[in-house]
Amino acid sequence: MSTEQYLDDVIKRDGAAHLTLIDPDAGSPSAASEIAEAAAKSGSSAIMIGGSVGASGDVLDETLRAIKEATDLPTILFPASASGISRYADSIFFMSLLNSRDVGYLITNQMIGTKAVFDYGIEPIPMAYIIVEPGGTAGWVGDAKLIPREKPELAVAYSLAGKFLGMRYTYLEAGSGAADPVPPEMIRAVKRAGCETLVVGGGIRSAQSARAAAKAGADIIVTGTAVEEASEIQRTITEFVNAIKK
Repeated sequence: MSTEQYLDDVIKRDGAAHLTLIDPDAGSPSAASEIAEAAAKSGSSAIMIGGSVGASGDVLDETLRAIKEATDLPTILFPASASGISRYADSIFFMSLLNSRDVGYLITNQMIGTKAVFDYGIEPIPMAYIIVEPGGTAGWVGDAKLIPREKPELAVAYSLAGKFLGMRYTYLEAGSGAADPVPPEMIRAVKRAGCETLVVGGGIRSAQSARAAAKAGADIIVTGTAVEEASEIQRTITEFVNAIKK
């Protein structure tokens, strides 16, 4: 079964899916293995691997190998550029940062990365990536013209543009470690406009904020920083997973 079909099934069954994001540059492969094992035990649906800087080369490969030794959950690449591709991943969010002012993040990195994705047999999941204020490192690195939090109509327009271009997923990103997550009003507006599969991440630090995002229409909730900083990783992920189930 493809990763995309698997996630669709989880969403239909539970109402929303939870993804645990691991940044290879934020810790050792052994630490990534521990997080992945805890995620599997806690009911997280898949493991995302990526980061805005440093998540490439040997460290990316070693992290993926460690994760795969710890769990059978699907692994999904979340690359900042073409260098964030590894032969050891099951799938990749093949995304275009639609509100970037840098053509490199719109299409150039995607073009450069296609041969590796094809040759390695990695499943591409087409995604419209949209960065919302405050944006964090992802917004700065991607040179994004950040979507103002009080302008959901702009997020809707970008999401529809992605959909009309054939992208089945939309990712609303507030930035890793953001003080506040994407506003529920923006999530609701994008979903009501016909987004097929809506992913929301950045700034989701509590079960309550995860539940609010799911209730507003998010199909997939991503948590990274909250898990990295947790004193009890398995308990923290379990709280997120339970909070978003219908």
